[in-house]
Amino acid sequence: MGKGYLLLFFAVLFEAVGTTSLQASQQLSRFWPSVGVLVGFGTALYLLMHVLKYLPLGITYAVWSGMGICLTALIGWVVYQQKVDVPALIGLAMIVSGIVVINLFSTTASH
Repeated sequence: MGKGYLLLFFAVLFEAVGTTSLQASQQLSRFWPSVGVLVGFGTALYLLMHVLKYLPLGITYAVWSGMGICLTALIGWVVYQQKVDVPALIGLAMIVSGIVVINLFSTTASH
């Protein structure tokens, strides 16, 4: 199961690269950021496909999307100076808490 989570970690990173590049591409009108979109999302989906050999779909998607949301929000705050207010931080903390609960207490987190 460790390999599944390692692949999932990298899938989240590449998804964040794709999403961040999407912002920078200005509706896919800039070449290199548009390449980042394709490479980021393409690699993320490729890795996600392999994660499914080790982890169930629902758990995989919950962790991938939740951590992707949090990482993308962090990148938006650092790179694009987008504001993250207290309600947003509470919501992000709830997402992370949900992922922790799934992985620590749920028996569905493994095949």
